[in-house]
Amino acid sequence: MKEVAKIVLEPDSLWAKAKKQTEYALNCGALNPIATDYQLLKDQDIDFLVRIINNLNRKDNAKKKQKKLSKDFNPFLPYEKDLFVAEISENHVCLLNKFNVVDNHLLIITREFESQETLLNLDDFAALSACLLQVDGLGFYNSGKIAGASQRHKHLQLVPFPFVLELPKTPIDKVIKTAKYQDNIGKISCFNFAHAIAKISFNNSNVLELAQQILETYNFLLKSLKIATDSQRKADPYNLLITREWMMIIRRSQPKYESISVNSLGFSGALLVKDEQQLKKLKQLKPLTILEKVAQQTHG
Repeated sequence: MKEVAKIVLEPDSLWAKAKKQTEYALNCGALNPIATDYQLLKDQDIDFLVRIINNLNRKDNAKKKQKKLSKDFNPFLPYEKDLFVAEISENHVCLLNKFNVVDNHLLIITREFESQETLLNLDDFAALSACLLQVDGLGFYNSGKIAGASQRHKHLQLVPFPFVLELPKTPIDKVIKTAKYQDNIGKISCFNFAHAIAKISFNNSNVLELAQQILETYNFLLKSLKIATDSQRKADPYNLLITREWMMIIRRSQPKYESISVNSLGFSGALLVKDEQQLKKLKQLKPLTILEKVAQQTHG
């Protein structure tokens, strides 16, 4: 097995650390949650969770300030100490997402700069696995701007379950269970775009062995979608979603459609709209149509 950076995250500590740091960061003003209302919007067999932003000014103003600082400004190097949650490994740390839409939204970032467009490696999956073993949720990766990434410094993300009380896990869990498999690659019938699913298991608590299995599954799905090969450092744009039960990868073609932006969370059935006008447009177009438009179409 390839040598991997040592995991230093203390057992059964991440959730308590995240809760404690959230309280601290809220009190000192480092954490700036984005208030939303939400609706469940049914499209075929998926109850899409659609969040409507109440006030986007705070995040927009912060983005404008960031652009003024420098074109190359990196909020993760150095990162805000008030958002620090835990040391994960020799190569990764865990932070709170500064502009979080959901509570306890965690970022898993590399200590040194790596591009968000580079392929994930064994160290990345070891860090993610260590966190997923402690916090049951959806891990995801937006590979570059076209896939919905807002920062160029490599970072995975983890959103704990449940997203909302009405949904036990992700909105697509029901259709994930109906996926049809051929050669260990699953497809969802209502996803009319290039995607691939594989079953995984978190029964193994050995982080390094788990990371190796996940890396192999990841490379298998990338190849099946012709996104990347082992020899490439950079892949075509894609979204990665991973839970303790399954992994899914989606090829991307554009970051938004009809002004509605989509990142990995969109393919889990969780969408975000800026206002009532966008919500109206989403209802007219239907969520699955939006996903089809931003994903790469299946060829052949």
